[in-house]
Amino acid sequence: MEVKEALKLLKRGTIDLVSEAELEKKLTSGKKLTVKLGCDPTSSDLHFGHSVVLNKLRTFQDLGHTAVLVIGDFTAGVGDPSGRDSTRPMLSREQILKNAKTYTDQAFKVLDPAKTIVRFNSEWLDPFITTKEILGTLSKVTMAQVLERDDFKKRMKAGNPISVLEVMYSLFQGQDSVALKADVELGGTDQIFNLLVGRQLQKNNGQEPQVVMTMPLLVGTDGVKKMSKSYGNYIGLNDTPEDMFGKIMSISDELMMQYYELLTIENLDEVKQKHPMQAKKDLARILVTRFHGEEGARAGLEHFEKVFSKKENPDDMPELKNADGKLISAILIEAGIAKSKNEARRLIDQGAVKIDGEKAVRDEAVSLDKNRVLQAGKRHFIKLVK
Repeated sequence: MEVKEALKLLKRGTIDLVSEAELEKKLTSGKKLTVKLGCDPTSSDLHFGHSVVLNKLRTFQDLGHTAVLVIGDFTAGVGDPSGRDSTRPMLSREQILKNAKTYTDQAFKVLDPAKTIVRFNSEWLDPFITTKEILGTLSKVTMAQVLERDDFKKRMKAGNPISVLEVMYSLFQGQDSVALKADVELGGTDQIFNLLVGRQLQKNNGQEPQVVMTMPLLVGTDGVKKMSKSYGNYIGLNDTPEDMFGKIMSISDELMMQYYELLTIENLDEVKQKHPMQAKKDLARILVTRFHGEEGARAGLEHFEKVFSKKENPDDMPELKNADGKLISAILIEAGIAKSKNEARRLIDQGAVKIDGEKAVRDEAVSLDKNRVLQAGKRHFIKLVK
């Protein structure tokens, strides 16, 4: 692929590019670039929001460059302050390593494992903090620079504490780039400060500074907030084909175009010529195929058309036995649809719960003279058995 064409592909969906001239120069050199993406294993699940940067890393792989996935087993114990309004809880070593295993398994649904180098940053950061080298690094970064960060400013203004470890986080992430001699580092827009620190530390160490590329934070299925498990607006990489297909079909037409841009390499002009419903089905097919294969995509489409287009109940509903006389909120919790009574009642108040197609207007006991179907939202169906 010609450099200009490769550059256009790599720039697609990016927000910050520091700098385009440097990236073009690196691509023109013919050198196989070392492209770094760091992720702290602070939870066990990845979602489509994480896959935005993974997709960009895969694009570099497909262009013949070396992808380095840095598992932040050291930095996960510190806590990345980026975009946060409070200090992140520190995790145990055991939990970090457990999460790291799930991260790599899920990341390889996007990345080519044969072309990916996985490194743990404790490899170089454990010895780094026990030597005088860290003192030299600290002496070259001022507190004024660090506290200029927007997230720190907001927390200081609100009177929320900032730990010394958080202040040092960007230096640790920057040291990853020094250790790997990274040519390019990828991240979300909330990571821009940390990535630029990496450039500076490389300069301090006599290295050619890395190109910094950031991608936008993917908006969740609610069309308002960034995709997050805590907001309940996420599409998980481990979601079933049926759930994944249904969630994609639930997004707005406007949001669909952002998903096309950030999660696929489809021609956007051609997508805009399609009927919105067909375009959305095509998007769901592309993404479900990526994570579950063509058979999974077919199953997702069939389930969607049966349940949503034809308004039928699915055949493979899970059963909840001994449901007679139980409160609706208790059923929602037992079925795993709601985590608490408050959340369950909120679903009922929002009109999201139906029994045999009739909206539940209050949290009341369910009377069963026969098997009934409870539906929560558009995707959850439970057969209630006496």
